[in-house]
Amino acid sequence: MTAIVISEPGGPEVLKSETVAVPRPEAGEVLIRVAAAGVNRPDVVQRMGLYPVPPGASPLPGLEVSGTVVALGAGVEPEWIGRKICALTNGGGYAEYCVAPVDQCLPVPECLTMAEAAALPETLFTVWGNMFNRGFAREGETVLVHGGTSGIGTTAIKLGKLFGLNVIVTCGSDQKCTAAKQIGADHAINYKSQDFVEEINKITDGKGVEIVLDMVAGDYVARNLQCLKEDGRHVTIAVQGGLQATINMAQVMMKRLILTGSTLRPQSAARKALLGDELHRYVWPDVEAGKLKPVMDESFPLADAAKAHAHMEAGDHIGKIVLIVE
Repeated sequence: MTAIVISEPGGPEVLKSETVAVPRPEAGEVLIRVAAAGVNRPDVVQRMGLYPVPPGASPLPGLEVSGTVVALGAGVEPEWIGRKICALTNGGGYAEYCVAPVDQCLPVPECLTMAEAAALPETLFTVWGNMFNRGFAREGETVLVHGGTSGIGTTAIKLGKLFGLNVIVTCGSDQKCTAAKQIGADHAINYKSQDFVEEINKITDGKGVEIVLDMVAGDYVARNLQCLKEDGRHVTIAVQGGLQATINMAQVMMKRLILTGSTLRPQSAARKALLGDELHRYVWPDVEAGKLKPVMDESFPLADAAKAHAHMEAGDHIGKIVLIVE
């Protein structure tokens, strides 16, 4: 099969098209003929050599795909053959064929294109696992989401509104702020021209927010804590602004704050299966009803994976970037 490999750590140009062996599904896995693959920030970080592949996972980039099940590993029920599914993978999505645990697969409804379906799993698993499982989001609460027009940000807006949250986002331009509000955000703050701490204070009448979904870290953490009300939850999902943060622990104690976070790929198969089951029960009915669709930016042929990565790193995209495989 044709696949995109990382020839060496580096820029987008290190992504090369090569002929490699088709993977074989192991017990509990399915083999997918890939229709489309989502492009995500972890793929970029892996390409740079900064996101080690977990033991046993494919070294090929690509953490989400859509396609058709064409072969089964031991223990998978035969009716899976021929199903159109989207899946959170353990790597290997930038290819004509990919394996995924059956517990991380979700059916593609008629209302979604295969490109749209490929854009859902990684962000939905991430947002659901962090904003709801770790952040304990409840109807009527307010969440601050940094990177509001990213794949994660747009998914957080849409999922948050479906579950009755007030969603405030930060973006890097007035154009992106306008787009975020069109997608459904209640408020959008241009972090380049406005102090988001001051703006949160104005928007919430000094009360603060219950949850911060943060992909920046670094010096944002101390500022995020200022935005949280008592018993607030700070959930870190990426460290684009730096690994280290200096915070006032007295503030954490006085406000009874929870600081947590996670990365998705290293989590156990059992934990990912639990997330998949929750998404199937609580979120997928809205997907099947056409109430939840990803915000799509641009699609690229598989052979142009390097261009897709360059587009993501330029930072001008709004929503999801995907690779079209067939």
